[in-house]
Amino acid sequence: MAYSDFTLQEVAQRFQLVIEEQHNLFGAVPEVIPGDFLCALLEENVPLALALSTEKARSELMIAPVLVEVRKLARRQISLFSGADFPVDAAQGLTGVCDFLIAQSREQFFITRPSCRNRRSQK
Repeated sequence: MAYSDFTLQEVAQRFQLVIEEQHNLFGAVPEVIPGDFLCALLEENVPLALALSTEKARSELMIAPVLVEVRKLARRQISLFSGADFPVDAAQGLTGVCDFLIAQSREQFFITRPSCRNRRSQK
C-alpha cells in the first residue's frame, strides 16, 4: 500500500496516534531570512508554477528550491531526497515513494529508516 493510500484518520487509528491540532511546532524557532538567490528564483518560479497549476509544477518550481535552501541553511548537515522509494515497513503497509524527505543525516546516497533504539536513546 502506498503512503498516499492512507487517510489521516486511518493512520491515527492504525498506529494509535494522537493528533495535536493546536500545537505550535515551530513557535520557538527564530525567523530566518531567505537568501537573495531563493527570493529571485521564487519570484520567477511562483507565477509559472501557479499558471501550470499541477502538483508536479508546484513541487519542482516552489517546494524543491525552498528545501534546498533549508539544507543550505543547515550547513548541509541534513540530507534531502526527492521522489525516493522509502519502504519503512511493508507488513504495515508503509511503503511507497516520498515526494520529499528530509533526514537528520548527511548521508545523501541512500535513505535508512531510523531504528526504535536510536529514537529512544535520543530522548
